[in-house]
Amino acid sequence: MEPSIQEEKKKRSPLSLWMIRLLQGILIGGGAILPGVSGGVLCVTFGLYRPMMALLSHPERNFLRYYKMFIPVVIGWGIGFLSFAQIIAVVFRASSLLAVCLFIGLIAGTFPQLYRDSNRQGRSTTSWIGFAVGFLFMFGSLFISGITFRADLQPNVWWFLFCGILWGLSLVVPGMTSSSTLISLGLYQPLAEGIASLDLHVLIPMGIGIVGVIALTAKLINHLFETRYSVSYHTIMGIVLASTLYIVPLEYGSFGEFLLAVLCFGIGAAASLLTDKYFGANGTE
Repeated sequence: MEPSIQEEKKKRSPLSLWMIRLLQGILIGGGAILPGVSGGVLCVTFGLYRPMMALLSHPERNFLRYYKMFIPVVIGWGIGFLSFAQIIAVVFRASSLLAVCLFIGLIAGTFPQLYRDSNRQGRSTTSWIGFAVGFLFMFGSLFISGITFRADLQPNVWWFLFCGILWGLSLVVPGMTSSSTLISLGLYQPLAEGIASLDLHVLIPMGIGIVGVIALTAKLINHLFETRYSVSYHTIMGIVLASTLYIVPLEYGSFGEFLLAVLCFGIGAAASLLTDKYFGANGTE
């Protein structure tokens, strides 16, 4: 990946390259908050994942080498993150049920890409064990949490910190999307509304969670993907599938509402599949 970055620098002026990185950051920031889109996958798509992980894993060695590259990316990430939060807040206020169905479609549309990427280094029995463990762990965790405190869950500083931790993981783990988990816990809508209104009670703990989890896990995640790629990716696939199935609505006000829900699901799935077809990483880094 390093040579291609150098060639890109030679072909483009510093200003045009800066603007391209800014746009990429906006898309990654939007992907971080938009259900069904993994910020990590977009980093792979734009050729930023390897430099990002090198910088996060060994900042003392790579800061001077990469920091200029990521200045516009970070600025763009903030713009995209805040902008998409406002859009999502409006969608949820219009109809939370249809919004969830739309987002389930967006997530479901990423499964073909997840399945292809998980096979990049082959599959084994251990890979499928990882998938089963990830699925059972996530579904069981959501089920228990739903019984234990879903009805009494009140969004607060600690829950927004938890949201930041999940979003941080979705940035450094390609293919992982945290939005379905947050939807299942009833945290996604208040989080999006808090971000859209620039509520510091939401932004500060969320930001601490994102930065903290990246700083603490970057080396470990980088190591796991380098040494246990197939098992790691299949485990993520199981987690994403379980968290998505858990939020599928089972009650509808009318048959017409059910048809609208199916339509929203189809629109979301089609949007993800088209995005993958025309802008996806296609399994390359």
